[in-house]
Amino acid sequence: MQPTWWRQRLDPDQRLGLRLTLAAAAVIILAVPFTLLALLIEAAWNPLREVDEGTAGRLHRYALAHPAWVRLLDDWTRVFQPWTFRVLVLLLAAWLVYRGAPRLAAWAVTTIVTGGILGVVLKDVVGRARPHLPDPVSHAPGASFPSGHALTATLGCGVLLLALLPVLGRRAYAWAAAGSAVIVAVTAYTRVALGVHWLSDVVGGIVLGVAVLMATTAAFETWRRRDKGRPPASPVREGVEPEAAEVEHMRRNAPR
Repeated sequence: MQPTWWRQRLDPDQRLGLRLTLAAAAVIILAVPFTLLALLIEAAWNPLREVDEGTAGRLHRYALAHPAWVRLLDDWTRVFQPWTFRVLVLLLAAWLVYRGAPRLAAWAVTTIVTGGILGVVLKDVVGRARPHLPDPVSHAPGASFPSGHALTATLGCGVLLLALLPVLGRRAYAWAAAGSAVIVAVTAYTRVALGVHWLSDVVGGIVLGVAVLMATTAAFETWRRRDKGRPPASPVREGVEPEAAEVEHMRRNAPR
């Protein structure tokens, strides 16, 4: 017989409890492969090492033979560096406060800051060395796992997409989601192709970024429902705070 608290959380009428249970489960599911990846790296698991070294070697040989390709990758990774996304999120937060959505602004800043701190802490904890390749085409300081570029690109694109979703049309949202996926994927690829990260570093960065996004979004939904009495929302379909669209609509239609 299930405990009463468990039945309440799974009861369809208790929408908040059900949503938070599913969100917590999703975060745990994402945390498991990230933790496993970190443990395998610490243990120097041979199959993972072979994949990382094989991928790095193939991409490095191609880079050495194509200097123009290296310049293109280097330009991309400079444009989509972590500080680009941090500044964009801060500008978004300022715009949201101006538009009357301070709670959403707080969520955006909290997400990017939390992810950044976690990334730095985990780099120090794991302490993985970056690839050492003959005739390197690029250099980067610090430890290797997880990739800060991949992590911050995931967080930045995710925050921008979920925050602006209420004011985007369906077609614009589809294009924005596709563009975000391309930016994250290409940014992760450039770090491996330039020889400054292993493949598992960028995979770990993306997984960690998605987990942080889901965790802060679930926490925001808890606050939004319990403290503000708002109706349930589906962040993926409606954005983190659907009410932002109502505020924007009122501003646009207010008499001047």
